[in-house]
This record gives sequence, C-alpha cells and structure tokens, in this order.
Amino acid sequence: MAATTTTTVTAAADNGGTNTISDFLKSSITDNFVNDIDLSKIIITMAISFLIGFFIYLLYKRIFSGVLYSKSFNVSLIGMTLVTSMVIIAINSNLVLSLGMVGALSIVRFRTPIKDPTDLIFLFWAAAAGIVTGAGFFSLAIAGSVIIGLIMFIFIKKSSFETPYLLVVNCDGDDSEKTLMEQVHGKVKRYNVKQKTVTPGNIELTLEVRVKEKESGFVNAISNLRGVKSAVLISYSGDYVS
Repeated sequence: MAATTTTTVTAAADNGGTNTISDFLKSSITDNFVNDIDLSKIIITMAISFLIGFFIYLLYKRIFSGVLYSKSFNVSLIGMTLVTSMVIIAINSNLVLSLGMVGALSIVRFRTPIKDPTDLIFLFWAAAAGIVTGAGFFSLAIAGSVIIGLIMFIFIKKSSFETPYLLVVNCDGDDSEKTLMEQVHGKVKRYNVKQKTVTPGNIELTLEVRVKEKESGFVNAISNLRGVKSAVLISYSGDYVS
C-alpha cells in the first residue's frame, strides 16, 4: 500500500513538472508577441529604416561606375528597407500573422534582371538592414551599415579612379604602327593590346589604355601621326587585372 502511494505521488510530481515546463515554454513564446504595436516604436523604427535606406541611396549614387545610372533602382533601395522593416514589425507582433507571412512571402518571385553583381549586394544590404531594424536591433543596423558602406566605398571607388578606355587605331603599315606604339607608350600610364587585325594596306589595333588623370587629348596627337588613318577612344567598363 505504501509503495502504491509513493508511486502515485512520484507520477503526480513528474506530471506537474512536465506541465510546468510546458507552461513555461508556452508563456515564453507568447510573451514575445503582442496584439498591439506601440505607435512611437513604429515611428522610431521606420525613421531609422529611412535614414539607413537614404544612406544606401547616397552611397550607391556616389560610387556608381556603370554605363547607365538608374534612379528608379536606387530609390527602390530605400523602399525595400522601409517595406522590410514594416514586415518584420508585423511578424514580431503576432504569432499567427508571422506564420502566415512566412508562407505568403515564400511564393513571391522577383524577375527583374540584375546585370551588375554590385547591385545585388546593395539589394541584399537594403533587405538585411530592414530586417535588423524591424527586429529592434538599431545599433547593429547602424553600425553594420556604416562598416559595409566604408568597405564598399573604399574598394569600388578606388577601382574607378583609373577609368579604362579602348583605343581603336587604323594605320597603313609596320612603320606607322611602330610610331603609334611609341606615342601611346609615352602618353598613357599603361596599355594592353586586346586585338590586332591585319588586312592588305591596313592594320587595326585595339588597345586597352589607362590615361593619365583622365586626359584624352593624346588621341588628337595620335590621329595626326603619319600613316594613321583614324583613332577612336571608347569608354570601357570592363575589368582589368594589373
């Protein structure tokens, strides 16, 4: 009889401990979600998201080195930061809404082509900044954006200090080609022969050149050389390995 009583008490104690742990887990989950959102929190979060998005906007405009600058794409970086923050605020406020939002966002597909890998970095940066800000980690969002911005500015802007050009020259023979190469060697910082096409009475050279302080006046001197038929300088956005 005593053994039966002890077993019952032990089982009840175990059952009570299990209920306590279960209740603790439930309360821990539900305490992180609220039905109402403080208006001041919304304003502060969206304001910080806007400032970070505007910082990304200014940096992208400052270091853009492509051919055609797209203002609409740049403005969309601000919008992405704000929209992402708003979604994260909603997810943090309601458990049911968070589950439904995850399912709804999983079916969204974006088909805008990204031509420059740098644009993809800015897109992920804007989305990540919005997520972190919406979650309430303001210090992380600000400090991380400043660090990323400095790194992007140093590496991208430094690589764009020397603008590459393609120089296409047509000359009539070996002597004029030799004179041409001597002129190019003295006028540019460095050059690389990309293509040479030889036809009867004509030699076409395509050179990738790095000019001195964006000075392109040397093309006039090259075009006046004896035996040079034409000289064309084209802006080139390709990569160069030194």
